[in-house]
Amino acid sequence: MLRLHRHGPVALALISGLFCTSCLSVKRVVTRHGKPVNAASAPPLLTASRDELLSKISAIYDAIHGLQTTVDMTPTVGSVYKGEITEIKDVRAYILFRKPADIRIIGQLPVVRTKAFDMVSDGSRFKVHLVSKNLFIEGENSAPPASKNKFENLRPEAFLSSMLIRPPERGIETVLLEDATDEDDAYYILHFVKLNGAGAIVLSRNVWFDRIDLSLIRQKIFDDTGSIVSDTRYGSWKSYNGVMFPAQIDLNRPRDGYGMVMNVVDMQMNAALTDDKFLLTQPEGTTLQTIGAPKK
Repeated sequence: MLRLHRHGPVALALISGLFCTSCLSVKRVVTRHGKPVNAASAPPLLTASRDELLSKISAIYDAIHGLQTTVDMTPTVGSVYKGEITEIKDVRAYILFRKPADIRIIGQLPVVRTKAFDMVSDGSRFKVHLVSKNLFIEGENSAPPASKNKFENLRPEAFLSSMLIRPPERGIETVLLEDATDEDDAYYILHFVKLNGAGAIVLSRNVWFDRIDLSLIRQKIFDDTGSIVSDTRYGSWKSYNGVMFPAQIDLNRPRDGYGMVMNVVDMQMNAALTDDKFLLTQPEGTTLQTIGAPKK
């Protein structure tokens, strides 16, 4: 017992040394939007509840009834999973959308501006005309993309699910809020979960908000196994005819092997669009390929 008491001051000195701020402490750098900040320069972080963030999603989605926009598009082939990504520069595209699910996208080749592709969907079926291949593809939106040529896997519904952030499906999706704030980033993340066919809880998608201004910056969509179906980032939100919409959309579909960066050049928000704008018929002389059709 006497020996223990003799070591008491030594132990106390060691402990004091461990917590001596002038000896061992190191200040960690805090960054916001990639720039170092300190207590004086750090932007204030906004706070919001789960319901407030859901109301923000609904307000943006409900305000959009249709749109007609011109975008500069940079398609990419490949993915981070394959270790190689190839970009195609200077593609001009025209996108038309009408609720609930009509969408048409017409893409033009770089420089010459002749038509490269034309595709349309009504929410359940799609049609795609690939001009250079003289190919006309049609099928159900749910049909899996299986072509080795990644651009033959383009689906108009993939654009729509990324361009618009939908409110939770009533009675299907439950939403949980995560505060993902650390020394590098400050996000709120809404996780949308649901029951799969086997009754297990799965993550269907999540939506990310920047806590500096509560802008929507990212949406990830998952399949029932948790694999990423699409990962879309949003930037440069602007008001078009009083409706907020991102002027930059960066869409990636790693499983399908392609992506797309779209920068808005012109926007006609809530333009009145007639049925004929979404009519695409097979051009004469093209080869028809039906996705999901039984093999003969």
